[in-house]
Amino acid sequence: MKEAAASQQYAALPWRRTQGIEFLLITSRETRRWVIPKGWAMEGHAPAESAAQEAYEEAGVRGQMTAQAIGHYGYTKRIRGGGRKRFRVDVFAMEVTEVLDLWPEAHERTRQWLSPQEAAAHVNEPELAALIRTFAGDQLGQALPTPTWSQAIWQTLKALLRLLGLR
Repeated sequence: MKEAAASQQYAALPWRRTQGIEFLLITSRETRRWVIPKGWAMEGHAPAESAAQEAYEEAGVRGQMTAQAIGHYGYTKRIRGGGRKRFRVDVFAMEVTEVLDLWPEAHERTRQWLSPQEAAAHVNEPELAALIRTFAGDQLGQALPTPTWSQAIWQTLKALLRLLGLR
């Protein structure tokens, strides 16, 4: 299988303070996996602005974006013709200030607020899970527990199945 060069995307990691901290995940349109809002660069917009627009369109939230990416993760997607394409996603944190009842992709996606541990366990990409745990720990001023051995194995297995196109 041929893998194309990596393409750049930008994402928002929507979060809010409750008694601790929560993250907003959404489902992807095709596979219904739990993801964060992401997309392509928008002409005339800074990367953080592109990520904020994706958060509005895909998750129905608005908020304060970090000026710089808090990290990045990668993923591979099957493309037409049987090839694979690698994506690099720069992630900007968005402290959510507004949650809309209606938004452009409301009928296509489900959204859910989750604790840092739940959010990290729900996403398929190990690098994104680590980014969620690290950001939450920084916001809370304490390190979050690292995943158990079985959780780490399950996370890795999910990523491998996805790479093989079996999940």
